[in-house]
Amino acid sequence: MPRTAIAPTFVGEGKIELREHTYRDPGPGELLLAVGANAICGTDREQWFEGSAVVPGHEAAGTVVAAGEGTTVAEGTRGAVFLMDYCGDCRSCRLGYTNQCLAKRNDMGFTADGGYGPYEIVHESNFFAVPDSVSAAEATLLLDVMGTSGHALGRIHRMRDDVESLYVAGAGPIGLGVLVMARIRYGADVPVYVSDVSPWRLAFAEELGATPIDATRPVTLTGVDAAIDSTGKQSARQTAVAVLGKRGVLACVGHGEGLSLDVSADLIAPERTVMGSEYFAYAEMAANLDLLQAHLSQLSRIITHRLPASELTAAFELFLGGETGKVVVTQDER
Repeated sequence: MPRTAIAPTFVGEGKIELREHTYRDPGPGELLLAVGANAICGTDREQWFEGSAVVPGHEAAGTVVAAGEGTTVAEGTRGAVFLMDYCGDCRSCRLGYTNQCLAKRNDMGFTADGGYGPYEIVHESNFFAVPDSVSAAEATLLLDVMGTSGHALGRIHRMRDDVESLYVAGAGPIGLGVLVMARIRYGADVPVYVSDVSPWRLAFAEELGATPIDATRPVTLTGVDAAIDSTGKQSARQTAVAVLGKRGVLACVGHGEGLSLDVSADLIAPERTVMGSEYFAYAEMAANLDLLQAHLSQLSRIITHRLPASELTAAFELFLGGETGKVVVTQDER
């Protein structure tokens, strides 16, 4: 039967109202989840300030409480929700590029109800099961923190398989995810330089193994093999290009502003690569789950705050204050 529950409505201007919300029964191929946790992301900022027609939250994990016709996932299964409700049939999906689906049904939390509410309806195809040893809060790490970061590092590897230094612009949750995933991938001896304007975030990145760089001052670093921009700021991207050495690779992860290039001097002569990196493919989640289980203590340090859903407004204010890693909002156990 359809469920009526109290869910947050983002009305804009940093205000959230709790209203009754009806969750329908899952249809064919769909699952109804009782949400266990949802991590706050910088892209939620627009919904916080501008409002949202749906319940936001695109980094969710929960438990299956009802399954629609034709599904194979059992009730009681716990898992994380892949952001993109991909079709599974287009050319991109058939090749495994589910983050580049040509007929995407929804982006969870943006065009369909997401994980800040008590329930979420998802297609079975973008639900990823996790073992009981991984908590709902920890399962959210499989999404933006590990998935987006690991995908960018993987794209860099396709162009350069001898990376011995990495520059990361931005020490927000994605930048911190890149830092920790790079540490896991390359080991402790490869320097990872992380720049930011926030002293708190730089100090936290240093605790996680980075060499911090104050982005309020001119960056004099040169000859770096690879760089990732998580800020979306043109100034940060220009700096990232400037620090690259020959055959250097820049992956742009943060949406936002542009980048100006002198094609001859910046790209052709040094044979550099500048690329975009959008989210990650669903198939990458299996390998990332193995990494999460093997390096749980290291990765879970990125989560600096866990607040109950009853304190959602406070959680946003804390996150937007700029002195946190990942902030995760948790629901009561059902």
